[in-house]
Amino acid sequence: MAASKSPSVEIEVDDRVVRVSNPDRVYFPPQGSAQTGVTKLDLVEYYLAVGPGIVNALYERPCMLHRFPTGLAGEKVHQKRLPRGAPPWVETVQLHFPRWNRTADELCVTELGSVIWAVQMSTVEFHPWNSRREDTEKPDEWRIDLDPGPECDYDRVRRVAHVTREVLDELGAVGFPKTSGSKGIHVYVRIRPDHGFKEVRRAALAFAREVERRAPEDVDLSWWRKDRDPTTVFVDYNQNARDHTIAAAYSVRGLPDARVSTPIRWDEVDDADPRDFTIATVPGRFADLGDLHADIDRHAWDIAPLLEWAERDEREEAPDRPPAG
Repeated sequence: MAASKSPSVEIEVDDRVVRVSNPDRVYFPPQGSAQTGVTKLDLVEYYLAVGPGIVNALYERPCMLHRFPTGLAGEKVHQKRLPRGAPPWVETVQLHFPRWNRTADELCVTELGSVIWAVQMSTVEFHPWNSRREDTEKPDEWRIDLDPGPECDYDRVRRVAHVTREVLDELGAVGFPKTSGSKGIHVYVRIRPDHGFKEVRRAALAFAREVERRAPEDVDLSWWRKDRDPTTVFVDYNQNARDHTIAAAYSVRGLPDARVSTPIRWDEVDDADPRDFTIATVPGRFADLGDLHADIDRHAWDIAPLLEWAERDEREEAPDRPPAG
């Protein structure tokens, strides 16, 4: 990827023009035989290359930004509020945080220009809510996070992913897998926005328990991290709680190799290696395959069967099981 020697460049994005300052600033260190690292302009060019995918993943969702103002070597900023200086066309949605009795106007992407402006403001990672601005208290996305323990090998994550699909198929729900961009796998399911966060999390817990029942050697849902087998997978239902976010599909991650959280097909689960999906490789893949999550909105599913499972589990709940609420 080529970098500019100018102190700033102007990027045309559809009918917007975004000025990118310090385009040569290195965000990611050199890897392997590379002589130079990944620059801010490289990051811009990456998001332009996967534009339809990242916009689809973020569209009309409140979005927290993970910013690295001086690159990965410097401070990481978790930004809820829209950074100052946004052009008037960058859209937001106001959220209320009861714990602090405060509000925040978060980025709400409706076009690619907003993504590129956020990158200009040092954003590397995009972490959207699982609800949209029409009703931010009613999630329309159920997120299954297969989170490996510190000693868990990736083959075990793959096995749990297959069990996850097996259960989804039996429920009649369509799962859209992606690499987490780190060591795990995420599976997204579009759901009808009929329930609040507590009920969606409750449904997600019921699903996680079923996966654990079917793969007891690979999954550990122990409530306390210290009690979990570090070689197993935690099906993290808590990612469906209010104000919990994970990296979007096509979001770059703040790791030295500029890894990307990348949609994959189910038939790729056994062979896909998260380390192969980077800022350098994903644009070519996107050009060949397009957005593998493009039609997720066509598969909205009713979580009622999972809520029935939750009621069953709560009647039988043992004292050491994670609480549903």
